[in-house]
Amino acid sequence: MNHQEKPPEDNLTELVEFVLLGFADTPHLQWFLFGLFLIIYIIILMSNGTIFLITKMDPSLQSPMYFFLANFSFLEVCYVSATLPRMLMNLGTQRRRISLVACATQMCFVLIFGGTECLLLAVMAYDRYVAICNPLHYPLVMNHKVCIQLVTGSWTTGIPVMIGHTYQIFSLPFCRSKQINHFFCDIPPILKLACGDTFVNEMLVYTVAVLFVMVPFLLILGSYSKIISIILKLPSATSRAKAFSTCSSHLMVVVVFFGSGIITYLRPNTRHSEGIDKMLSLFYTILTPMFNPMIYSLRNKDVMIALKKLLLKNELNI
Repeated sequence: MNHQEKPPEDNLTELVEFVLLGFADTPHLQWFLFGLFLIIYIIILMSNGTIFLITKMDPSLQSPMYFFLANFSFLEVCYVSATLPRMLMNLGTQRRRISLVACATQMCFVLIFGGTECLLLAVMAYDRYVAICNPLHYPLVMNHKVCIQLVTGSWTTGIPVMIGHTYQIFSLPFCRSKQINHFFCDIPPILKLACGDTFVNEMLVYTVAVLFVMVPFLLILGSYSKIISIILKLPSATSRAKAFSTCSSHLMVVVVFFGSGIITYLRPNTRHSEGIDKMLSLFYTILTPMFNPMIYSLRNKDVMIALKKLLLKNELNI
């Protein structure tokens, strides 16, 4: 491998900030985009916050499935808050500068929350697998202690890995353009600005993506292949429809989130298109957190009943 010569030290110290271009190529749409993303952010906060509250407050939603759903809704709020507020500030003020430290911090949180979401979706698939394939053992297998351990593992496993990953990326020398053609500090556009040898970093990206994206995705596919085979053996059409309804919402989330993530981080570097990267990033960082509450609530009878009870209670209090 040919290692590129490092640029002079004074060139490296000059770059202490980046410029997040975001949607600068559409100057006539800046205020429209600001309004659109502000509405989306409010919807995400309110809808995920509502699901989190009703799963905590309603006595009928105290099963492991809703415990995981509450954590998932809270995670979605954290995940989207790592990118959208900065994007809104950039669109509103047109000041797109971001310090190197702030950029590294944003990337680190996006990676941590993204990795947590992958693991938590795998845990939720395992929960559905046990509930449908081993219903008699479900209360024993998925007891409260196990649920807490699975959620804690999902939240903490990726933290040291993602911190180390971020540190390695920002240890690279940056001496090219300081303009990031993206709406947040993501790995592919940052690596494009590095002037050192990025081969090790690119291999690390693939390794982390395989561990935190592909492995959970394959576990989810394995869980659902077992679930589907069990569902097809159920005697009544009503039972099959109910089981499919329980799992289809989770499967929809998985396809959108993992599909966009896999294409972004696991396709060859030569095929990276900045426009496509931005579009895919919108799916897994913004659109998925917005649609998740709708998918889970509209397709879940128990959640809808709990939501109606909460609204009715508020009306009576008023």
